[in-house]
Amino acid sequence: MNLKYELQSIISGIGKNSTGNLVEAAAYYLGEGKKAGRNAETNEFTKDQEAAQLIRWIDQSGKWFNQVDENRFIARGAEQRVYLDEDTRYVIKLNDSVFYEYWLDYFRNLMIHNFLFPQTSYKLIGFYKEHEVLHAVVKQPFIEITEPTNTVQVQEFLLANGFQLKKNNDYYNPEVGVILEDLHDENVLTNKGALFFIDTTFYLMPSFFTDIPTE
Repeated sequence: MNLKYELQSIISGIGKNSTGNLVEAAAYYLGEGKKAGRNAETNEFTKDQEAAQLIRWIDQSGKWFNQVDENRFIARGAEQRVYLDEDTRYVIKLNDSVFYEYWLDYFRNLMIHNFLFPQTSYKLIGFYKEHEVLHAVVKQPFIEITEPTNTVQVQEFLLANGFQLKKNNDYYNPEVGVILEDLHDENVLTNKGALFFIDTTFYLMPSFFTDIPTE
């Protein structure tokens, strides 16, 4: 099975029994809600509608996270805040999915990241709402930086794995139908010569959804 089919299987193979994996469970719920919520005439489904459905599901499943300790704050990015976990081998990230048109796209990004970069996999541990803005709360291994990241090394690694440079720090894989953006030196860290992709932004191209495998 090639990479495209493997990723398609991960995303299209999510079922209602994915309760052991909160990312998959949330993605399944939103996928079903999106099918039901589309207007028959316009085929539109807004992110606000999606968020409202997601909040209902969070209420029902009791997945709210209420343990944000501002004393453990580390950093802030355009889309998230980062905290050191009580278990200092990990960090906690609050992400508002601002880089994505839909929350479902954000959850798909997490699943793709976890498959491609298991050493820095995300674990969705709940949701947090602040000033009426919904955030996903994810846990991820903490990576110690031992040297600056060489962006040429990042480019060589990605080219060797089927990605092509689009511009600056943005890449795409035409065979798979995946875009990977914003890989600057704060999103790819280096520890003892090894690259660790900690913050990825994957987007699916229309071609990704062609020739989806069936059982």
